[in-house]
Amino acid sequence: MSSKQEPVVLGKLGSSHGIKGWLKITTYTDSVEGIFDYSPWLIKEQGEWREVKVLQWRFQGKAVVASLEGVETRDQAQMLTNCEIAVTPQQMETLPEDEFYWRDLIGCEVVNTKGYNMGKVQEIVETGSNDVLLVKANAKDGFGKAERMIPFVTEQFIVEVNLTEKQITVDWDPDF
Repeated sequence: MSSKQEPVVLGKLGSSHGIKGWLKITTYTDSVEGIFDYSPWLIKEQGEWREVKVLQWRFQGKAVVASLEGVETRDQAQMLTNCEIAVTPQQMETLPEDEFYWRDLIGCEVVNTKGYNMGKVQEIVETGSNDVLLVKANAKDGFGKAERMIPFVTEQFIVEVNLTEKQITVDWDPDF
């Protein structure tokens, strides 16, 4: 299975809730309820993905809880605690040309406008004002940098994102 076919993790199952097999849900989607826009889910049990259907969900205080098909008791729910929730890439919404899923940016080479290779995107950090690329060099580069944090601000610092080539061109000084 290629990396494009790997399931996209959107959250995880939390502890059981009540005696009828409901589970607390931790979501990684922008809105808490956004995870319920996808059906069916894939959950990872003992290293293997399997499909499950959400029967119902609701807010429970500040948390969300869900009932899954085939999970009818507290004991069954407890067996699923901490399982990842994912969907197939085909279930993901197609984004406009100038928007990207974080998962597609991870691993991209970052090169500045002068051709200097700054390393690869290791992760993306969400901040209050904008997202930031954490770029890790292969080793300390000629500028003494092992990693850089580059704001993901298009038209200011991000010149081009080429997902086909897995490369991001930035207007960023290697000294910074």
